[in-house]
Amino acid sequence: MAFHGWKWLLLLGRQNTLAKVWRSRRGGPSLCWQRCCHWSSGKALAPEVRAFLEENTEVTNSGHLTPEIRLRLLTPRCRFWREKPDLWPYGDPFWAIYWPGGQALSRYILDNPCVVKGRSVLDLGSGCGATAIAAVMSGASQVLANDIDPIAGMAMILNCELNHLNPFPITIKNIINSEAGNWDLIVLGDMFYDEQLADGLHHWLQKCIRIHQTEVLIGDPGRHQFLSHSIHSQLHKVIEYSLPESTRQENYGLTSSIVWSYQPSNSLD
Repeated sequence: MAFHGWKWLLLLGRQNTLAKVWRSRRGGPSLCWQRCCHWSSGKALAPEVRAFLEENTEVTNSGHLTPEIRLRLLTPRCRFWREKPDLWPYGDPFWAIYWPGGQALSRYILDNPCVVKGRSVLDLGSGCGATAIAAVMSGASQVLANDIDPIAGMAMILNCELNHLNPFPITIKNIINSEAGNWDLIVLGDMFYDEQLADGLHHWLQKCIRIHQTEVLIGDPGRHQFLSHSIHSQLHKVIEYSLPESTRQENYGLTSSIVWSYQPSNSLD
């Protein structure tokens, strides 16, 4: 099965497994900048993992909305674009795809650095780390990237190196449903692919806004699970981007991606 077919599984089937992991890994105590469990700039990657990722991904800055950012991704020139999914040894590589919602968020931040400049930013479900990288490039005072896949954390470190940045802190805990962290801005892209996960995100983000007046930006290309969820009635459209042709082909007809500002009511329904 080619990776194109594998990606279809990620989009339609295996995402349910990932959603269950997000829901089951309950957050612990409040995570703060000083004491969260994270990969740091001094953390060395396991040599065998680094070698595998470098051998089986391609460094690219084309085919997406942010040519300023170089990333290690799975592309048609990679071995695992053609190999059977089960031969990939580290679990489903969601991080190796630059999803449309993340592309839109990253583009918006690069074009509007005032959104993050001098502010603390949490990139939730960071994946390849592109949006966190965009925040660093645009002058954020503190950036924390979060993904439940430890291999994603390792890939983010490689991507920081590609862009000549010191790695930012990366937590691999599920912090959804944890005590609300005190961030100026939370960004999340392509996270609304499961109703229960979306419900959990909805309530946790509301809590962060109510307690800390956190600003929330969401990137999504208009997937059904996102548009049909109750959170959609509490969003304000910020900007819409037309997706590059290669991204359209890889996302089964999605032609654009939107950045939304989340502005919920005061109640925690």
